[in-house]
Amino acid sequence: MHFQQLAYFVAVAEARHFTRAAEEVHVSQPSLSQQIKALENELGAELFSRARGNIALTDAGEALLPLARRILADADTARHEVQELVQLRRGRIRLGATPSVCTGLLPEVLRAFHGAHPGIQLLIEEGGSHDLVRQLARGALDLALLVLPLPAASPALTTVELLHEDLVVVSSESRPAPGRKGSVHIADLENEPLVMFRHGYDLRELTVAACRAEGFEPSFTVEGGEMDAVLGFVRAGLGIAVVPRMVAVRAGQSLRTTPLASPGLRRTIALAHRSDVEPPRAARELQRMLLGAGPPGVSSAAGGSGPGGG
Repeated sequence: MHFQQLAYFVAVAEARHFTRAAEEVHVSQPSLSQQIKALENELGAELFSRARGNIALTDAGEALLPLARRILADADTARHEVQELVQLRRGRIRLGATPSVCTGLLPEVLRAFHGAHPGIQLLIEEGGSHDLVRQLARGALDLALLVLPLPAASPALTTVELLHEDLVVVSSESRPAPGRKGSVHIADLENEPLVMFRHGYDLRELTVAACRAEGFEPSFTVEGGEMDAVLGFVRAGLGIAVVPRMVAVRAGQSLRTTPLASPGLRRTIALAHRSDVEPPRAARELQRMLLGAGPPGVSSAAGGSGPGGG
């Protein structure tokens, strides 16, 4: 049984005339009759009675007609749904991102994507890179923006480096400028009160590791906050914080920004998805837009790495 045969059957049932039905479905009358006969053979019952030129439905035809209409309607709905997904009119994207990326990079990119594809639902999962890797592994995310390098025990992921970004020091205008001669050395942080992110933040791990490499443990006045909270504590004069440059740029003139002295600290943001599953069509379009994004204060990255995030 084929959709075409059902369509021909419904056309004859509604027209009650083989020739007129053939004209409506744009096929020759012999071809239509042949397909109706094949359908009757498949079902083992005649669908039409043909007495003296009058076409009427048999009991089998009467039973099949509402089912055939429903099958054809469902097939048309399926075709329409798939076309809408392919043409990016409907669907969803499950995107994971670190908090600083959510603050700095995503707002403008998502605004542009939503403007181009308003029917696509955007679901954002905010978290540290380790948590987002686990979400990718269990299929809870389509894409994730992560900080490289990935954990050693990461599942097979395909990553594309998206951008390289310097870290800077932000402080309140009410406090003396940190560092010397317009820049801050990592060693200078030993004598500065730090506002520190919660455990699990990539920025916390990077900053603490840099301090320990200089031979000291950093001192925290406040710790445990998310990005917005940390920036608020810095504005209140509770201490300084090490943040991505694009976050400092978005913070505007409410905070003083001081670069870290060479070699400084830099991080790499990558776009990742599972290697064994191709992202949905809508996610691939967002990926294309993200790879073309150029937020202020960062440099774009080209190329990528294969499974494992290598």
